[in-house]
Amino acid sequence: MPPRPIARPGVYDLYWLFAHKRHQAFENRVAGLPAPWTDDPILQTYKFCNTFRAADRVSQYLIRHVAYNDDDSTPADRVFQIVAFRTFSKIATWDRLNELLGRAPRLDDLVDGSFEHALTTIKSQYGGLYTGAFILCATDAFGRQQKHLNHVELFRHMFVSHSLGERVLETASLRGLYELLHEFPLMGDFMSYQIAIDLNYSALVDFSENEFTQPGPGAVRGLKKVFLDLNGYKPAEAIMWMVENQQTEFERLGLPFTGLWGRAIHAIDAQNLFCETDKYCREAVPHLTSTRSRIKSRYAMTPEPMELMFPPKWGLNDRLPTGNVFGGKSRGPAVQRALF
Repeated sequence: MPPRPIARPGVYDLYWLFAHKRHQAFENRVAGLPAPWTDDPILQTYKFCNTFRAADRVSQYLIRHVAYNDDDSTPADRVFQIVAFRTFSKIATWDRLNELLGRAPRLDDLVDGSFEHALTTIKSQYGGLYTGAFILCATDAFGRQQKHLNHVELFRHMFVSHSLGERVLETASLRGLYELLHEFPLMGDFMSYQIAIDLNYSALVDFSENEFTQPGPGAVRGLKKVFLDLNGYKPAEAIMWMVENQQTEFERLGLPFTGLWGRAIHAIDAQNLFCETDKYCREAVPHLTSTRSRIKSRYAMTPEPMELMFPPKWGLNDRLPTGNVFGGKSRGPAVQRALF
């Protein structure tokens, strides 16, 4: 048998147990079962991402309202919209941009200053433009004194000066897409990978999520907790090992897991699960220390309903349940109202 990463006893199994319990809570909620949707006190108390990245609220918004927005944006406009949305990752910011501009932002708005003016207006009226999910250090990167203005300059550099929109359409692989994004200032390993995945949700490109992965800092912390030794594997290779062996491990532990309406865990999900397992261990195995000692965000139900939609090319939307879940009618088999 080929070598395998050396598991940390007890903690390795927590990775699979977390993936099972978090997804079970998601499924229970979609099914309309009453709260609590899990008997795990840690999951009841603290906020964790879904087992499947595409099921998270911000990714769901991006898929429906950005990547597959029903308007006459050009492909290059769509690339800009996806990159810009993920940079802020704040739904309220995007909604307000659409309101001020009268539609989704386009490259023309970047060129004539309308995009910058709208962002500055939103910041002055409502405060923060960004989510707290990512640490983005951009102040002074392009010689401007506010982070959002430096990101505007980054977008101009990417799309106006270097035709990123057109170049994305010419990429031949997920790794190539990541490397293209990674060429630009402020586009580090983590953000380049996250945006590559977002672009791959769209109809613009179509690559396997298992072709390539790039572990983020949280995933690296999780890897160090889950394994005693990677045994010659690189972090990305260890993540791929988890993808390849998921069915065996769920069966070994007696954990029923049918995936996302039949879709198995892919590399981006496995990468995120290491990050979430690192967080989970701060409560479940507190003696196993790392650079982070507590979970910052407590769970609070978001009141706004959400209609589930996945990239049509995945073939999942016709499998979603229909009918009333939390009040409000479903619009048909392609969507499901839920609260997450």
